[in-house]
Amino acid sequence: MKLNQIVDLIKGQIHTCTDKMDIVIKSACGADLMSDVMAFSKENTMLLTGLVNPQVIRTAEMMDIQAVVFVRGKKPSSEMCELAEEKGIVLLSTDLTMFTACGVLYKAGILGKGRECE
Repeated sequence: MKLNQIVDLIKGQIHTCTDKMDIVIKSACGADLMSDVMAFSKENTMLLTGLVNPQVIRTAEMMDIQAVVFVRGKKPSSEMCELAEEKGIVLLSTDLTMFTACGVLYKAGILGKGRECE
């Protein structure tokens, strides 16, 4: 599913890399512990998190995560947006809770790392 479709589904706001809305996302990970995120590595992945700090961008870069969604109305700082732009990582936000956002995406066909994805 393309990022622009995801933005519509989660009623999201785009903060960086508006030129990358055609990226296709195949799987997602919802976590606030970056060690959990590092255990989840797949191609065309998006991270949903309530953690808003530069470490999220660094982790996304290390794990080749193309997009990060901040949940519960949290917004990235200007420092985070600058870093994400530099690294080519799309930052989005939504007012939805992590549980609801993940559920909406799962229902729309975005899967996690599990047997259903193999």
